Amino acid sequence: MSPTPPVLKIAFDPIYAHPLPEGHRFPMLKYELIPEQLLYEGIITPHNLFAPAPCADDIVLWTHDAAYVQRLHRQTLSAREQRHIGFPQSPQLTQRELVITQGTIDCCHHAFVHGVSLNVAGGTHHAFADRGEGFCLLNDFGVAANYLLKKELAHKIIIIDLDVHQGNGTASLFEQEPRVFTFSMHGAHNYPFHKEKSDLDIALNDGTEDNLYLSLLQSNLLTLLEQLKPDFAFYLSGVDILSTDKFGKLKVSMEGCRRRDELVFSQLKQHKIPCVVAMGGGYSPDIKTIVEAHCNTFRVAKDIYEL
Repeated sequence: MSPTPPVLKIAFDPIYAHPLPEGHRFPMLKYELIPEQLLYEGIITPHNLFAPAPCADDIVLWTHDAAYVQRLHRQTLSAREQRHIGFPQSPQLTQRELVITQGTIDCCHHAFVHGVSLNVAGGTHHAFADRGEGFCLLNDFGVAANYLLKKELAHKIIIIDLDVHQGNGTASLFEQEPRVFTFSMHGAHNYPFHKEKSDLDIALNDGTEDNLYLSLLQSNLLTLLEQLKPDFAFYLSGVDILSTDKFGKLKVSMEGCRRRDELVFSQLKQHKIPCVVAMGGGYSPDIKTIVEAHCNTFRVAKDIYEL
């Protein structure tokens, strides 16, 4: 008899296990350490992890411009484009983005069955249709949301972006799409300094602490879920809201960050809305802090959904 399949499905990019170009290693390190820590604790087993294939171009092109996708494949991004992205172009990075994007799509199918599924990476919310920015080449939530709409798997989607940086690329992609509601709760005085217009933006002052942060999130999220009645949710659980973050400017504690995840998952489960999660940003000086905060998202998901 075959074993019962695990219900917590996590997209993991095996590219992270291979050497990357000089200068890319540290930013990618957390993506190796998160699953390692979860495996060590017994939160997951190897059967919970799956390695996505690269996303097909025809699916990417439902969201991104063909000329831009060609430049990614041909390694012909201009010097200016590479500066905006923050990484020098390389075939490995393009491949990585395609794998991340397919991982988020695959997570959608698992979320329909089990309520939640998580991508160890993803949340590349600064990527626009025709360009990348802020360490983001392709917008994985954007591609996955358009995939769900195109396949008629969802009809009203909410994107809950709680990274400390506004999801400017995501807001731009869906500005004229009423079936996708973009909700971004971010630092008012943080990157990107030119903000796009989400359907709902909550701009937080520097130094915002746990109580105010959680109060604003709870009241706004509950109202949105009751009014919009979405049938699918994407959740970007960036941990750059932490007080320890080098760039975040907020003062949310590790416990406050965990309670944020608990609040989001509890509300989505209560409203019976399938959810796909991507990790987003985290830039605390100590890599252990980043990994612990991200692992909390997985721990809370498992607890809330009783996986």
